[in-house]
Amino acid sequence: MFREFFADIRTQKLRTTLTVLGIAWGTVAVVVLLAFGVGLERQTKKRFHGLGDRIVVLFGGRTTKPFAGFPNGRGIQLTEADATLLRQEVGEIAQLSPEYISRNTKVRRGVKAANPAVTGILPEYGDMRNIIPQPGGRFLNDQDVADRRRVAVLGDELATLLFGDTPAVGEQILLGDTPFTVIGVMKPKLQNSSYQQRDKDRIFIPASTHYALFGRRFLNNIVYRAKSSEITKVAEQHVYETLGRKYRFDPKDEDALGVWDTSEWETRFGAMFVAFNAFFGIVGTFTLLVGGIGVANIMYIVVRERTREIGIRRACGATRRDILVQFFVETCLIVGMGAICGLLLSVGLVRAMEGLPIKEFVGSPVISPVVLAATLALLAIVAFVAGLFPARKASQLDPIEALRT
Repeated sequence: MFREFFADIRTQKLRTTLTVLGIAWGTVAVVVLLAFGVGLERQTKKRFHGLGDRIVVLFGGRTTKPFAGFPNGRGIQLTEADATLLRQEVGEIAQLSPEYISRNTKVRRGVKAANPAVTGILPEYGDMRNIIPQPGGRFLNDQDVADRRRVAVLGDELATLLFGDTPAVGEQILLGDTPFTVIGVMKPKLQNSSYQQRDKDRIFIPASTHYALFGRRFLNNIVYRAKSSEITKVAEQHVYETLGRKYRFDPKDEDALGVWDTSEWETRFGAMFVAFNAFFGIVGTFTLLVGGIGVANIMYIVVRERTREIGIRRACGATRRDILVQFFVETCLIVGMGAICGLLLSVGLVRAMEGLPIKEFVGSPVISPVVLAATLALLAIVAFVAGLFPARKASQLDPIEALRT
């Protein structure tokens, strides 16, 4: 069988080559498109996680419903006491930090200056927001908050602006006219969403120091994380109930507070990328199906060309099953050759695309096990369908009529 197959390839080199290339191109389309979709999804999630993992950002809002004798339209402004109250009353919250943000104070070192978001927070904030200090430095700790220490953690680009290539940890900067010691510099991270300012351009100081320095009564927001993603909505409901009792607003008045649930947004992104990858898969599948139709057409031609051979084999004792297996295996071999060529081309293209300056925006294509399994499954379906019908036609030929051909 294999000897006859390769003899036919040598006889019909151009035809076989074009057929194999059709399958190879379809394979490349499926693999590269799905790999691109997976890479884009991973990069987007990585950038999204730059804001934080499963965090909720809580802002003050404005009531839209009258409640307990109070009119609507009242503004709700959060204080540090609210953060303490939520920590005590809402058992579903695992970590929480108030957040003060000031934008009207310059940070200077010598002649270099910047106007970053000066952020006053608690130590838990770093873990929630993925602000990880580079080696040699540290993040804020409880003692910094308790003693109102004048210490600061710098975003990586802010540190580069102020210090260049010089190590920043242990050096002094001026926040307005107040000296601060740099205790850490944030590791660079991808971040595609933020509020106020990207973390790479911020400066982080203890919340108590921020309050003492600027005297701000109201918070910009509160950042918290529930104990698990499954109870985030329950925690949100209890947050509304707790603050509703304090500020006398209806707990069902969603506009009284502003809530940014990043886990909910991540779920929406996940659903979007499922549809996105499905679209890529459909486009690649149609391309591969065109190659499969080409294989089926070629095999029908082969059956017609070898009709007399089929008649002779049947006359010598070959069964219908023998004929069916012969042409079915030949189809699978052609599809297999195209698949191998396509997979090799796909690997080469994916590696070539890794060198393009697009990684930061759309990520690198990834030939994941899921992509590989989906491609092999499609190839198996194409080989089965493209081989079955021509092989059945060959096996059902009448031996007498075939010999007359």
